[in-house]
Amino acid sequence: MKKVLLAAAFVLSFSAASAFAEEWTGVISDSKCGAKHGTDMNAKCVAACVKGGAAPVFVVGDKIYKIADPAKAMDHLGHKVTITGTMADDTVTIEDIKM
Repeated sequence: MKKVLLAAAFVLSFSAASAFAEEWTGVISDSKCGAKHGTDMNAKCVAACVKGGAAPVFVVGDKIYKIADPAKAMDHLGHKVTITGTMADDTVTIEDIKM
C-alpha cells in the first residue's frame, strides 16, 4: 500500500510541476548581440550570429536569459515571442513558444 501511495504522489508531483509554468514575452536574440538590437530586432543578424556559433538567447527588457533547449527557438530567431515554460536562475526551459 505504501508503494502505491508513493507512486501516486510521484506522478502527481510531475503534474503539479507543469501547473507552475509561467509566461513571458520578449525577443529571441543571440548571445553575441544580446539586447543590443533593442526593439529593432534584425532577424538576419541574429540568424548569422547563431550560424556563426552564438547561442540563441531570450531577451525580456534588458535581461538576457539562456535557453535550455536552443533547438526550440531556432524558428523564431529575431522575432518577438511569448514563451510558456519554467525559469531557473538565468535559464528558461521552453514548453511552448508562439509569435
